[in-house]
Amino acid sequence: MTANEIREAFKSFFREQGHLIVPSAPMVVKDDPTLMFTNAGMNQFKDVILGNAEPKSRRQSDSQKCLRVSGKHNDLEEVGHDTYHHTMFEMLGNWSFGDYFKKEAITYAYEFLVGRLGIDPRNLYVTVFEGYAADGLARDDEAAGYWEQYFPQEHIINGNRHDNFWEMGDTGPCGPCSEIHIDIRPDEEKAKVSGASLVNKDHPQIIEIWNLVFMQYERRADGSLVPLPNKVIDTGMGFERLCAVMQGKRSNYDTDVFQPSMRKIG
Repeated sequence: MTANEIREAFKSFFREQGHLIVPSAPMVVKDDPTLMFTNAGMNQFKDVILGNAEPKSRRQSDSQKCLRVSGKHNDLEEVGHDTYHHTMFEMLGNWSFGDYFKKEAITYAYEFLVGRLGIDPRNLYVTVFEGYAADGLARDDEAAGYWEQYFPQEHIINGNRHDNFWEMGDTGPCGPCSEIHIDIRPDEEKAKVSGASLVNKDHPQIIEIWNLVFMQYERRADGSLVPLPNKVIDTGMGFERLCAVMQGKRSNYDTDVFQPSMRKIG
């Protein structure tokens, strides 16, 4: 599949699930002093998430152009050291504003990756939030239970606050999340070492491709968490990473997202 076909397949799938497809927001953030640049798909929906505005639709989907230069989880220090962190990247996302929540988000993710794209589920691993006592948060057993319908226990991994509790910044909407990782190593390497032991260990061929954020809270300036007016689903899938997977490449730069420009420059 070409990059354009992959992007359109994503939009088409979520259109079929009743989502309104919306355009990418500007990369320079408007009317928000907490961010200089758009760093996530949720930026344009911040007022909706906080209950200050009504959404155009309770279900929306988009492909958002982002810059990895602002926000709490920007991973800027990773750019230039691997083949899958980019300063500018594209994020495929689906959204629910007070409509569906964890069960449906997990179901849609599995159906799209495995059912629509044909990815082998044996190469997929998922993480769930292990809890954080200081915030009074327990393990996300609910999400784990839904994943158990699709994966064996050894493919469901507990993740810590850094990896599995998503926050836009020091304040604002946040919540636990489930990451989907894919193992693209050769079969002989998979036979020697389980992919589960390498998830979130910076292995260049076991990478996160999709993050399902179950946005339930607002982080206040004093560090406290208060429930949002409505529970929100906020997912983000790395478009360039998905293209590498679908095109059988070991590097995002070898896909047709980058190669035409690189050949012309060369």
